[in-house]
Amino acid sequence: MRDEPSLPQQSAGPDGGVAPAVSVPAQPTAGAADRAGERIPDPGPLGPIPTPGPHRPEPVPQPEPEPTPMPSPKPIPEPEPVPTPDPNPVPEPAPGPDPEPAPAMTTADVTTADVTTTDVTTAPAAPAPAVPAPAVPAPATAPEATPDTAVPAEAVPAETVPEAAPAAEGGAAISLEKVQRTAPKLVSLYKSAGVSLRKQGLAGQRAAVYLVLDRSGSMRTYYKDGTVQHLAEQALGLAANLDDDGVVPVVFFSTDVDGTAELDLTDFDGRIQELHESYGHMGRTNYHWAIEAVIDHYRASGATDPAFVIFQTDGAPYSKPAAERALCEAAKLPIFWQFVGFGDPEGKGFDFLRKLDDLPVPEKRVVDNAGFFHAGRDPRALEDAQLYEELMVEFPEWLAEARAAGILP
Repeated sequence: MRDEPSLPQQSAGPDGGVAPAVSVPAQPTAGAADRAGERIPDPGPLGPIPTPGPHRPEPVPQPEPEPTPMPSPKPIPEPEPVPTPDPNPVPEPAPGPDPEPAPAMTTADVTTADVTTTDVTTAPAAPAPAVPAPAVPAPATAPEATPDTAVPAEAVPAETVPEAAPAAEGGAAISLEKVQRTAPKLVSLYKSAGVSLRKQGLAGQRAAVYLVLDRSGSMRTYYKDGTVQHLAEQALGLAANLDDDGVVPVVFFSTDVDGTAELDLTDFDGRIQELHESYGHMGRTNYHWAIEAVIDHYRASGATDPAFVIFQTDGAPYSKPAAERALCEAAKLPIFWQFVGFGDPEGKGFDFLRKLDDLPVPEKRVVDNAGFFHAGRDPRALEDAQLYEELMVEFPEWLAEARAAGILP
């Protein structure tokens, strides 16, 4: 039989009763303490005590992004050299042995035999050989005819240089028929631009048309309501008169050059809003980056015709000295800058554009290479004919001054 554990003796109280048992906490033994140490680790603090990390410097402003490069311009084919015409052209002989010239056809025989002898008075005069009427020769530098204006091959003698047919619509670079076929929406603009050019004596003038568009934050409404898109279509109508490829390079700018693109007669409808939305954030206004982008593109294109730039904005640039410096440097090039203001005509921001228009010559620039007009708070309300007339006010004067200064041939 297992021994039952003995119970502790209970002592009697003072009254002879049994005294209540006193609870004494059990004292842990050494072994128990060890096991407790193994089983219950010291929890330590409730969580890691944060220690201050290294001091973070203030964020360094990111440098402004490099300007978006212009799309590579379309290569302009070099004209094939035209040989100097021989003063005494010899028609190409027929295949086979060269025939001996008939004695009667030689000029020497006529002058030395027939003319100097007395037989001339008695012999019947021989009729002069019929000489076919020569075709009107084309100038040696005549441009190659386009498919829309080419002269039919059977109408031009084989021995003459093909001549381009006169351009339609008073010297327009692209014919009305082609505009009607490829961009019927632009026919009215095309005709209005042509009328304005003829009034200024610019029928037949050639120029590359550029469009520069402000994308600063204050321009948001003008993109949303289609005003900027309408200006782009007006630029295309002008380009069809001045530029035989009908392509308008477009530069979008704000703090920097936001993006570049090209519009042509086959791809323009709704294109401006689509491009604008793809460029994201609208920043401040810096003219000089846009001016430099146009200059770079023009130089890379190898163009020999002048450039006409429609530069749209709704206020003064963030950096006025940089804008003025860029415009004055550009005066040495065959590029004319026509600034167009959108917004409040009384806005102080347009005072700077008026200053650019009036920069002194030659103290600041070699020729007056800029003009300015204000299109109002609602530029779409401006009639197309009036816009084209405003665009052409100073362009003819610049052409004359640029030629006199040797900037244009």
